[in-house]
Amino acid sequence: MKENKTQYPVDWNQVRIGDIAKVKGGKRLPYGFYVVDTPTPYPYLRVLDMYPGGVNQSDIKYVPEQAFPAIQNYRIYSEDIFISVAGSLGIVGVVPPELSGANLTENANYITDIQCDRDYLKYWLMSHPIQNAIKLIQTTGAQPKLALRRIAKFSVAIPQNIKEQRAIAEVLSDVDGLINALDALIAKKRAIKQATMQQLLTGKARLPGFSRVWETKRLGDLLAYKRPDAYIVKSTEYSEHGNIPVLTGNKAFILGYTDEVFGICQNFPAIIFDDFTTDNKYATFPFKVKSSAIKLLYPKHERVSLRFIFERMQLIDFPLGNHKRYYISEYQNLELPVPDYEEQRAIAAVLSDMDAEIAALEQRRDKTIAIKKGMMQQLLTGKVRLIKYSASKGKEDETKQPKINTT
Repeated sequence: MKENKTQYPVDWNQVRIGDIAKVKGGKRLPYGFYVVDTPTPYPYLRVLDMYPGGVNQSDIKYVPEQAFPAIQNYRIYSEDIFISVAGSLGIVGVVPPELSGANLTENANYITDIQCDRDYLKYWLMSHPIQNAIKLIQTTGAQPKLALRRIAKFSVAIPQNIKEQRAIAEVLSDVDGLINALDALIAKKRAIKQATMQQLLTGKARLPGFSRVWETKRLGDLLAYKRPDAYIVKSTEYSEHGNIPVLTGNKAFILGYTDEVFGICQNFPAIIFDDFTTDNKYATFPFKVKSSAIKLLYPKHERVSLRFIFERMQLIDFPLGNHKRYYISEYQNLELPVPDYEEQRAIAAVLSDMDAEIAALEQRRDKTIAIKKGMMQQLLTGKVRLIKYSASKGKEDETKQPKINTT
């Protein structure tokens, strides 16, 4: 790792990880054995179970009891830190107490016998100097891998005072707690919206004041499609920022931005429909599109709420077969029960309000993540001190923790 030129406080030490801890590797199962879904006393931690800071326990696998003796020395405990070294490089975190002693994949290493505050070191491994070094490694080969000796050489700046180490880790942990709480609230709101969609968009539940019978109609009778030829971006060298977003119908939605000033679609809102996958998104701003595989869908007449139809399309389970275009041949012929225009608009308004609430929470979470990044840059370099130190007097005292404002 390239030596960091940051100037740290005089009461901080700059050391290598190998000087303050041991770096060890995980181990794959013996030949002929595979992880199992049925719980055994030996959980197995894979890279896909890891996220920055911790472990997703929703799909934990287990080591067969017969295979355990061969890999029993390759386990990670709750006082250790893991770091992924293959596939998704540089995921750093700790295991919860209930997974302490889990066997660790060969695609991760763990740092143990740590001679400083464990959580302080965890945040340092998640900080810009380390993660930037890992990004450089990722560009050097088709299948890059972090070696044990490389991790051991990573440089870390550590306050000499253990109280300061812990204070820094506690502040950053508090911010992580807020981020996790927001993520949980967002997930809850999304689940509530999904349940509401299942009720309102199928007529199982009705909004007050509506009782007319729904009529079954073809999507092709409700939506008109338009080819995107005039709006296809010429250059696929997108930027992270720009004047006009380039859209696709799939999960990515905004692929990037272009500065092209011609062929911009000003006719919105529109449903951006991927003709090969049937994935779709709702666009409410000027845009360009990636390719001719996109169809632009609009209301066929003034008694159709495009937002209602878009939300209803999210409940369609459309089976994909051969690689072909689907909208004209099959998708537009799908039949749906549809209420009158006034009820369509009322349902769409309810769902739009729920989307707005989720978007506000996502913005707050993203702002908190940005705040945390700035705090790490300040706290992990000593530019902001939680414990004052006087070189002349050799004294210390704790200062007030910085206030976190995410509103």
